[in-house]
Amino acid sequence: MTSNAYSTYSANHLAIENNEKMIEMLYEGILRFCSRAKKAIEKDDVEQKCINIRKASVIFVELLNYIDFSQGDVSYYLQGLYSHQISTLSKCMIDADTAKLDEVMKVASGLLEAWREVNNLNLNN
Repeated sequence: MTSNAYSTYSANHLAIENNEKMIEMLYEGILRFCSRAKKAIEKDDVEQKCINIRKASVIFVELLNYIDFSQGDVSYYLQGLYSHQISTLSKCMIDADTAKLDEVMKVASGLLEAWREVNNLNLNN
């Protein structure tokens, strides 16, 4: 069992080339799960709403773990932003408010766009 778990971890680790790609994938995951949660709310599917909101929240928690506080003020800004998104998702879990999901998706989309832009600049320099 341990060998299988390690093999799976190793395969996943090799598939994700670097931290930059990992962060991009996490932002994309937030967008995907929030979109699914929104559709579930519209269909009155409470179970899928909860599952997908929970997945998006877990991704924000993971992003909190990636913050490098040696980078200064932007690190603290991201910490507050991610924490706020987790709070918003928690409220959405209770209220089933698609507008709250739209807010989170807008933030995640902006973060994804900025992340891609920064990494493209770094690749070109």
